[in-house]
Amino acid sequence: MKILVTGAAGFIGMHLCERLLARGHEVVGIDNFNDYYAVSLKRDRHARLEAQANYRGHELDLCDKAGLDNLFRQNRFDAVCNLAAQAGVRYSLEHPDVYIKSNVEGFANLLEACRHQGLPRLVYASSSSVYGGNTKLPFSESDPVDSPVSLYAATKKSNELMAHTYSHLFGLQTIGLRFFTVYGPWGRPDMALWLFTEAMLAGRPIKVFNHGRMRRDFTYIDDIVTGVVAALEADNLGNCEIFNIGHNQPEDLLEVIRILGTTLGVEPQMQMLPMQPGDVPATYADIEAIATRLGYRPTTPISVGIPQFVAWYRQYHGLDK
Repeated sequence: MKILVTGAAGFIGMHLCERLLARGHEVVGIDNFNDYYAVSLKRDRHARLEAQANYRGHELDLCDKAGLDNLFRQNRFDAVCNLAAQAGVRYSLEHPDVYIKSNVEGFANLLEACRHQGLPRLVYASSSSVYGGNTKLPFSESDPVDSPVSLYAATKKSNELMAHTYSHLFGLQTIGLRFFTVYGPWGRPDMALWLFTEAMLAGRPIKVFNHGRMRRDFTYIDDIVTGVVAALEADNLGNCEIFNIGHNQPEDLLEVIRILGTTLGVEPQMQMLPMQPGDVPATYADIEAIATRLGYRPTTPISVGIPQFVAWYRQYHGLDK
């Protein structure tokens, strides 16, 4: 297939493009290379893709409607995977306008482009954050998601509603994936594992929110990508679908810190802090639907995934010499 991946220079985007290329697909990638975190990391990711024959990359923002429409006029895509978004819960507390523009306006532009091309399938990134203040665990796709606790979560929920509308009105097939705490090599510098690693190696204390009483369904990048590829390639999906995509194993934050410290050979210094606005104490994915429908089975525990992230981090920063 010829597949468009938005956010191709992002963490999940780069890994997805590499997997699709390895499977023989032709991939067109777009990214706006914004400076939410180090642009150099995004450029380094993207350079890996540009070295491959069946990849073509473009610097393009989803909010550039004319540029996006022109890209769709020049290409006939068999599927689109939308991973472009302004990420981060805490950043949304201080920069709400960025989230509305990127995650709502940008997604609307993409839906319109897909509709006018008569695109067969749009797979898009949602988030476990849509479950908001829900206390029933594990989170299931049938649970209510009407109580977001951050603007980021609200924009992701709006994406699901917009996708549903386009499926209903125009027959566009939309597949939403609610990601749960993705980690691994080439990860994001604003995520806990990177922040903890950076601080520990510098001898600084790490910030541990809710006094360590946190659980997260950490999901290794290779497992996530396997699920996304299945959503792009499967032939048994309905017109409008939503799937959780996680590890189905909530991990205590203090255990994650312990494994990380052992891997780094550093005794963690922890600064215990209260819960942050917009945060939740636990995430836990019910993955029965994606397992049944798409054959999804995560295989990488944190005891394997965390050392693999650390090995990459050391190599990328020249710390393994």
